[in-house]
Amino acid sequence: MADYSADQRALFEAEAIPLYEEIVAAGGLKTDDERIAGHEPPLKAAFDLLVDMSLLHFDEGVDQWVAEDPTAAQARVVSPLSVEGARLIEESSQWTRGFAALGVAWRSSAASEERGPFTYIRSKKAISPYILSLVSECHEELLTAQPQANRDTGRGLTVTVAQAERELLARGVRSLTLYQHSARRNPATREYAAAVTELGGEIRTLDEFFNRIIVVDRRVAIIPGPDDLSVAMAIHEPTVVAYLVDVFMRSWERGRPFGARDDKAVRQIAAEQRAMTMRMLIEGHSDPVSAKRLGVSPRTYAGYIADLKDEFDAETRFQLGYTIGQQGITADG
Repeated sequence: MADYSADQRALFEAEAIPLYEEIVAAGGLKTDDERIAGHEPPLKAAFDLLVDMSLLHFDEGVDQWVAEDPTAAQARVVSPLSVEGARLIEESSQWTRGFAALGVAWRSSAASEERGPFTYIRSKKAISPYILSLVSECHEELLTAQPQANRDTGRGLTVTVAQAERELLARGVRSLTLYQHSARRNPATREYAAAVTELGGEIRTLDEFFNRIIVVDRRVAIIPGPDDLSVAMAIHEPTVVAYLVDVFMRSWERGRPFGARDDKAVRQIAAEQRAMTMRMLIEGHSDPVSAKRLGVSPRTYAGYIADLKDEFDAETRFQLGYTIGQQGITADG
């Protein structure tokens, strides 16, 4: 069995297939073709892959490389993958049955009763699979609050949810996602928001800081551990879940649709971010804390402060705070 990597498949799709098609159309490929011969030929890797897959062979009679029927190569490459895929599915089913038995034992144990309706997931490796499994069972509504916008960093609880969100929306699940206003400046988040919105998902942003949370069908809520991204808690207690849903929905109602791009919406968002920056300044938070609460980098936050200094004609932070105080501006706006 030929074992090809994902990188080789990408090379096959991007370069080897077009090269093969050109060879078929031309009736062959000369050995001195500049695409495969000479110093650093551009298609040498693609050519070597076609040869390795027996899609090309050298015909001495015509002194050139000629194409072979791809059917045999397909059988050698694809058929073993299909067999392996079926084996993995069966293996997955076996593991599922095994863990189902463990679940029965756990739920009937004293330890389960002692812990009650709270489940701790205590490692980063366990959190993502747990969330994916839970979200895959979502039938009606998925609520997600993501205070920071870096979807492309691979961090945070909701990064995992994005992998399953397309399937959820396709089957009619309502999806509400809440970000901070700073998410609008993140290219990866904008791309994600456009795709999700097109599929029927709803995304809003808010000026305030809030904590991460995922709520599935208003029956299970997942929250991160305190100052520890390697720990998460799943909450099954209906009263607590209902309270968390209420907190989420209150924030959701104050949020602004991600796709709002009219001048009025842009001005309102800018004003809310300015007010939040002033609030952080008045309350005396450090720059790192303030930047985190606004969902921006310390450098961006420093830029916000610089803009306020210009606006209030202040040279120092102390002078800025004093001037704001003299004008009667409070932390609430």
